[in-house]
Amino acid sequence: MKKFLAALSILIVLSSCASPSNIVKKVTGKSVERNVLTNLPGKNGPVLAVKIDDTVPAHPQVGLASADVVYIEQVEGGLTRIAAIFTNKVPALIGPVRSARISDIEILAQYGKVGFAYSGAQSKMRPVLSAANLVNMSAEINPPSIYQTDSNRFSPTNMMLDANALLKKTIETEGKSIDTVRSVGWQFGKMAETAKKITSASVKWPASKYEIAWSKTEKRWLLTYNGKPNLDSDGKQLGSPNFVIQKVAITNSIYHDKVGGITPLSNTVGSGSGYLLRDGKVVAINWQRPSAEVGTIWTLANGEVANFADGQVWIALTDNEPLFTYPAPAASASPSKSK
Repeated sequence: MKKFLAALSILIVLSSCASPSNIVKKVTGKSVERNVLTNLPGKNGPVLAVKIDDTVPAHPQVGLASADVVYIEQVEGGLTRIAAIFTNKVPALIGPVRSARISDIEILAQYGKVGFAYSGAQSKMRPVLSAANLVNMSAEINPPSIYQTDSNRFSPTNMMLDANALLKKTIETEGKSIDTVRSVGWQFGKMAETAKKITSASVKWPASKYEIAWSKTEKRWLLTYNGKPNLDSDGKQLGSPNFVIQKVAITNSIYHDKVGGITPLSNTVGSGSGYLLRDGKVVAINWQRPSAEVGTIWTLANGEVANFADGQVWIALTDNEPLFTYPAPAASASPSKSK
């Protein structure tokens, strides 16, 4: 009961934090605004969510290094797709942009009224998207000057987004309102004492695999996708101080792709378990989210808050148990020979 009440009180605080733009921290006598999703110095701007392809032809992806939060979710055929959240720094281009999925609506609901950029959606799902608390910023209603074609790529992984132009058109020209970013559940602080040191981890979906390896020099997890370094378009390997493996129920939805493949739904409302990877260590965590409109509470096994490290957050939504590589035990000293 104590754990439940503690989690409930956190949820109440989160639901009341409609605008975090006044959150500051004293640094050398000056007030510095910090982004609520990363706790890094930066602005708390409108929430832009972009749906990005995550197949082999889509790599290298563009703009993910600037995202505050990156979700990996399962789609048809056991492949994965990305939902990237931008609230601080919006890069010149983002992509390749792909179509929306039903899991996106539940994932994004905790952020409030989000600007959602995607290439399109199947006709059966369009009324559901229209009814959701989202601002439609898709390629279906915006010009090719904003959703551009990359001549060096092939369809359907060649659509790139001029996100700054899209935001300006949506907010300034059309006068549509997008919510300022607010906390969606995680807090920042020291790593749990119960965390165990690891060198790497792997997360699998039926047709996709991520490997996560700790870099001592860069102090972040470096990502490998399907056996190759996961590079951004600038040639730098993608990675993050935080990698969350959130175990969820993945069920069949009523939707399907053009060839009949059933669209899976990653259920992010409810409760479950998972793992937090940070500082070269892993700790088992639990998550609670009683409704779509509130953030997710992350706790340790004893009910205490599971603190994230400052920086970008990747969240892998999976129903598979990950594999961890722990440091090999040190060899014992050879016993001295008796004389």
